[in-house]
Amino acid sequence: MMPIKEIAQKIDAYERLMRLDKPIGILLLLWPTLWALIIAGQGKPDWIVVLIFVTGTVLMRSAGCVMNDIADSKYDGLVERTQHRPLVNHEVTKKEAYMLVVGLSFTAFVLVCLLNTLTIKLSIVAILLAATYPFTKRFFAIPQAYLGIAFGWSIPMAFAAILGYIPPIAWLLLLANIFWAIAYDTEYAMVDREDDLKIGIKSSAITFGRFDVLAVMICYALTLLLLMVVGKRLLLDAPYYLGLMIAMGFAFYHYFLIRTREKSKCFQAFLHNNWLGFSVFAGLYSHYLIK
Repeated sequence: MMPIKEIAQKIDAYERLMRLDKPIGILLLLWPTLWALIIAGQGKPDWIVVLIFVTGTVLMRSAGCVMNDIADSKYDGLVERTQHRPLVNHEVTKKEAYMLVVGLSFTAFVLVCLLNTLTIKLSIVAILLAATYPFTKRFFAIPQAYLGIAFGWSIPMAFAAILGYIPPIAWLLLLANIFWAIAYDTEYAMVDREDDLKIGIKSSAITFGRFDVLAVMICYALTLLLLMVVGKRLLLDAPYYLGLMIAMGFAFYHYFLIRTREKSKCFQAFLHNNWLGFSVFAGLYSHYLIK
């Protein structure tokens, strides 16, 4: 029988493999999900559906992180920021990592099975997106766009779960999320640009080159513009637009963080996107609360 100390160390390694010690990824995946649930539920989505989606977000983001580390296990040891990850340090074996991915994905799928047929069908696509994203960094010039689809696929799923169909507004929200993901993950990629160039991994930071800061700001602008269109189509009131104005302020703040391309500040900007996503959520929720 494994000693308690070794069990604790293994659990800690699993937690770090799933990035549970770094919840920013969960939050960036959760905010667009909550946007969709709030809109689809007219401010009052079924709390059981919300609970299923929140839990599923944690499970699928964790599975995605493990799958990412499996795909990048040959490269992570060559990158300063990732050289101490559990798979690189052999704290977790690849077999254990694969079993963890299967377990997390299966649990998420079981939860989705409590919802309608359309949502179940969409969840299969979600699993495929999460599983294939890590490999897009080998050949796709802007894998961050694919990440935006993977991170935003919960949007059409949320509408399907509550309404039974996917309205056009869901695809507008998904498109906004894609541009948002390109913006914040480019900031993240700016931290690893030198290492990615050495090992041959593609990223938007490399593709945009010296126009990286401009590209990030354009993506923020497109995100907010699309969210304004969403507001117009849904006839949302002032609280929503106040939320967008605050989000715009955060985007401008990120410009001042990333303009020098200092790694620590680029990473700070990436982390700060949590507040941008929250601002949009708060504006949405306030609209329906007052209404």
